[in-house]
Amino acid sequence: MSEPHEVVETRGDDRVDLITSDANNDGKVDVWVSDTDGDGKPDLFQFDTDGDGKVDITMVDLDEDGTPDTIVDGDGGLPPAAS
Repeated sequence: MSEPHEVVETRGDDRVDLITSDANNDGKVDVWVSDTDGDGKPDLFQFDTDGDGKVDITMVDLDEDGTPDTIVDGDGGLPPAAS
């Protein structure tokens, strides 16, 4: 992931650090990485590949070996809400 990136807190009862990045330097966030289980290792990756502000690819590293195990392409979801 290229710089710059920032860490933001998501909404909700539990604190989850969400790392965001503008990977193509167009001024819009297009990569979201989060640690969903609080162990300090990222395990959820979301990408906006076409710049429309919606998540196009979601990757999950279930066994946390550094390689995503599940890839959902074209889910059209929205990125996690940031506070």
